[in-house]
Amino acid sequence: MALQPSLRPLIVAGPLDAPHTLDIFLDYVCPYSAKIVLVMDEVLKPLFAPGGKYAGKVKMIARLHVQPWHTSSTITHESALAVARVAPDKFWPYSLALFKKQGDYFDIPTSTLTPLQVRENLAQLAAEVIPSDAVEEFKELLKLKSSPNGGNAVTDDLKYTIKFSRQNSIHVSPTVLWDGLVSAEVSSSWGDKEWNEFLAAKVKV
Repeated sequence: MALQPSLRPLIVAGPLDAPHTLDIFLDYVCPYSAKIVLVMDEVLKPLFAPGGKYAGKVKMIARLHVQPWHTSSTITHESALAVARVAPDKFWPYSLALFKKQGDYFDIPTSTLTPLQVRENLAQLAAEVIPSDAVEEFKELLKLKSSPNGGNAVTDDLKYTIKFSRQNSIHVSPTVLWDGLVSAEVSSSWGDKEWNEFLAAKVKV
């Protein structure tokens, strides 16, 4: 499916011109998203990588899906979009790191923090993943603009991801699309067996 050029780092496996597309909608503070992300990394990425069973056949896109009932959802997604800008090859490693630390950004742990403090904590996490000379640029991207309600430098990318979810009627995460259609049978609890059966039925090798 379509993906604006600035968000190409969200293609986390497979080539851009792969004939099939696997879209997986994720929220950084959703426990079920955290479950499926491990499977994406350990099961699916190797299948779509060079030398994998479905190499060149499928591209997998991590679709960022803000869920506003999680109070830190917007800010965590902004941080990932900033990483995609300053260190595109670190988007997925940063995403994995953020999912591992997602409990720090749940409602209660962040309830006594200001948005600026949450962003600073995310900057510290990013500094563990991205090159040291990219950290200041990361922080600059997350700084609010001078206009009272103008957002920051990644707001337009964030709007794109939200609009994409809305136009495709994505309600919760994780939601999976195969070639543009919702695959309601997919579960965050799926492992190697279920995914291999799913792909075997969808892709000609």
